Amino acid sequence: MKKLNTVFCILLLAGFSFANPEPVNVPELMQTFAGEKITSKAEWESIRAPELLEKFTTEVYGRRPKVLLDDKRIKFELLDTCDAMRGTAIRKLVRCHYTGPLGEFSFPFTVFIPKKDHPVPAFVFICNRPAENVDPTRAKKSQFWPAEQIVSRGYATATFLFSDIAADNIKAGFDQGIFSVVEKSSERINESWASLSAWAWAASRIMDWIEKEPLINSKRVGVVGHSRGGKTALWTAVTDKRFAMTCVNNSGCGGTKLNHINLPKSESIARITKVFPYWFSSNYKKYANKEMSMDFDTHQLAALVAPRLLAIASASKDDWAGQLGEWWCAKLASPAWELYGKKGLVADKMPNVGEAQQEGSISYHYREGKHNLNLHDWNRYMDFADKHGWRTNP
Repeated sequence: MKKLNTVFCILLLAGFSFANPEPVNVPELMQTFAGEKITSKAEWESIRAPELLEKFTTEVYGRRPKVLLDDKRIKFELLDTCDAMRGTAIRKLVRCHYTGPLGEFSFPFTVFIPKKDHPVPAFVFICNRPAENVDPTRAKKSQFWPAEQIVSRGYATATFLFSDIAADNIKAGFDQGIFSVVEKSSERINESWASLSAWAWAASRIMDWIEKEPLINSKRVGVVGHSRGGKTALWTAVTDKRFAMTCVNNSGCGGTKLNHINLPKSESIARITKVFPYWFSSNYKKYANKEMSMDFDTHQLAALVAPRLLAIASASKDDWAGQLGEWWCAKLASPAWELYGKKGLVADKMPNVGEAQQEGSISYHYREGKHNLNLHDWNRYMDFADKHGWRTNP
């Protein structure tokens, strides 16, 4: 016992903390990779943000083929429209068609729009669970996508199944889904796009449709995703500035969990790139077991959402996602909003379970429960949008 007490004292004198770990050796947000300080919005937009976007494109999510950016290859087909939810909403079933250099591809999506006398704000939801969670007939209902509650609060919502875009399966390869009509798998290189980027591409196509839909206010659209869908939602917003709000739920490693922090119960880059290598560019795996020495981190990715709204959420029993790392990502990203005269995350410490920090342009809420997306989360996202006048100032 005397020996243990001696060790304990030595650790305390050395500055070791037995409380929550803090980030270590975190890469600077407002300093370029060449060491130049960033002090203005102009420098951020012309120098720092572009180099960060390039870093995350090549090293993490992959670069999409330029042919995907050709909007002339996109068409929409209205499959059905009808009243829904006891006459309080309109349901539209739509199919997006893409003509690729190697063939045709299409995917369906569902939209519910509350009946109002003005265009309404909306949330695009990336569904990473089976179709029963987003049943367009509403015979089956799930808190994962509580469409009735979303509509009752004055928001439209659109959703698609990520598996309709690209299979979430390590054995599927890159000769299926959207990949199959864009390029041959034999043409792929280390920085080629992968599944997370493909799913994000689909979310942006729904935004294309929303911009032509007079019942929806295209300037007030958020993108929402959970887990791998949360990673996708974040990359969607980073690559598509038309989304005014980003809701990243329990996204963990490869999402908003900071890497430069010791959270041994959370998922690592080594594990995620081994089990889900098809989510990322091949380059990402070279950072396995090198989290603390990487020259970039997720707070820099989150900062690319500025000055738009960003909502990050964690769950109390979801250690795998690294809740504290997700909070630190929000905190350390905040200086990007300050360049625009806005507040980022207004908080000095992680909230208690059940609380939400929503005073600035970054929201963080900490929900009781497991790795999931439920009505509590959705209500916090809508609360955040409400705070910024999304419904009161149409």
